[in-house]
Amino acid sequence: MVMGDVLIKNGFVVDGTGNPWFKADVLIESDKISGIGPFHGAEPNLTIDGSGLIVAPGFIDMHSHSDLHLLINPLAESKIRQGVTTEVLGNCGSTLAPIREDRLDLLKKNCMPLAEEVNWAWRSFEDYLRTLEERKISVNVAPLVGHGTVRIAVMGYDNRSPTEVEMEEMKGLVGEAMKDGARGLSSGLIYAPGSYSKTEELVELCKVVSGYGGFYSSHIRNESNYLLEAVDEAIAIGERAGVPVEISHHKAAGSENWGKVNDSLRMIEEARKRGVDVTCDVYPYTAGSTDLSACIPTWAHEEGLSNLVSRLGDKKIRSRLKHEIIEGIPRWEDLARQAGWENIIISQFDPDRSLEGKSVAEIAKLRDRDPIDTAFDLLVESKGVAQIVIFEMNEQDVETVLRYPGSMIGTDGSSYAPYGKLHVGKPHPRNYGTFPRVLGRYIRDKKILRLEEAVRKMTSLPARRLGLLDRGLLAEGMQADVTIFDPDTVLDLATYQDPHRYPQGIRYVIVNGEAAVENGEHIGARAGMVLRRRQS
Repeated sequence: MVMGDVLIKNGFVVDGTGNPWFKADVLIESDKISGIGPFHGAEPNLTIDGSGLIVAPGFIDMHSHSDLHLLINPLAESKIRQGVTTEVLGNCGSTLAPIREDRLDLLKKNCMPLAEEVNWAWRSFEDYLRTLEERKISVNVAPLVGHGTVRIAVMGYDNRSPTEVEMEEMKGLVGEAMKDGARGLSSGLIYAPGSYSKTEELVELCKVVSGYGGFYSSHIRNESNYLLEAVDEAIAIGERAGVPVEISHHKAAGSENWGKVNDSLRMIEEARKRGVDVTCDVYPYTAGSTDLSACIPTWAHEEGLSNLVSRLGDKKIRSRLKHEIIEGIPRWEDLARQAGWENIIISQFDPDRSLEGKSVAEIAKLRDRDPIDTAFDLLVESKGVAQIVIFEMNEQDVETVLRYPGSMIGTDGSSYAPYGKLHVGKPHPRNYGTFPRVLGRYIRDKKILRLEEAVRKMTSLPARRLGLLDRGLLAEGMQADVTIFDPDTVLDLATYQDPHRYPQGIRYVIVNGEAAVENGEHIGARAGMVLRRRQS
């Protein structure tokens, strides 16, 4: 007689290696996979009939922004019901720690309006990770430390290079976070204050990361007209600092740049031939999402969000900003210029929910205003906190990056739920649908990749990048993170106008040996762990 906690019977096992599926049973004891069958006479606590279903390792969301969301709703509903068992937090240079007391308000303003929902009792990176553990969350989290947050702690929003003393302080904070368990450093180089940094600063910080065996993840400095130069910078940082590089949500934005991903992926391959470990992640949509404030030239963000709003209330400064948006600033990532105001949709606007789902161009017409002035007005009215969805990519490019062997899947989204405090606005549907969308629309329907290769991009490939040696594969002795889905029905249902919708076809999700989703429904389990980088 074989005892076990969970037995998955007769499923099609896609083990995460990229190898063809095979039919087998999977036995879970405690929090580990104890064997891959067949198993006859087993007496588990839970038996799952996997007939006709794919049994895969739990999906790893390589690019997530649930840092605050998990503290507000630890069930991680919009992620775990996609089959996600691990979220990589702290992307785009933005983390909730480390915090210097005198700069706390600056950091909190970056996180509005959700900042008001938590108590901000932590200060160090370790304090934040312990807070997550105490919250008892449904998914695992793998943390990164944010370059922007480190810069705020030491320099605020000063638009300059750090002094030698400040550089040493930043290196110290990065080193401390790595000791506390961060798996790498992230940057967001279109966002202040990260946008104020020069390449050398990032190289020096990444040398610290290299000493701990971590990696560098970057929302690069430009994803449109200067995409190739920005990719070159990211590769150079990795090469000079001796760290692996992850290029975040890789894309070519703006119609005049469509097709450039062929060149950027070639650059990645050439770097790999030189021995530079470069990979990327991607989401399966032609729209991105960010804050409306990202449409404003970066110099106006100096001294933080409150000062940006004050500047937008000054007629002389508004006139200068308007001129710069119309004429362009060399090498600045001008979102409005590349997409057009008709393709920038307000997704969350607390002062007036009726504007959500409308483009800035539509709102301008309703108000009989110029679109740029309308954008300024919306930021003033919302105290700088207005989220947007921006249609800027090309479908063929999305498929090209999805096909690239070194790309992995990331939502670039957060854990939402269609109820409670996180049921707000019209957020990007990627928060609810990324992984099922890949499996349903791109694999089953468009057949752009083999199913087994898509699962590899969701499991073992990100696990290796993160250094998660005990996850990402279905094999004896591995941690029991498992996603079971119906390959014939799996599909995203969230849309841009109706985004708070769970996908279909994700039947079971198991985290650390404990079932969290059964028959498509979250049953409330909170067995997630903080996956700290182990000290060597």
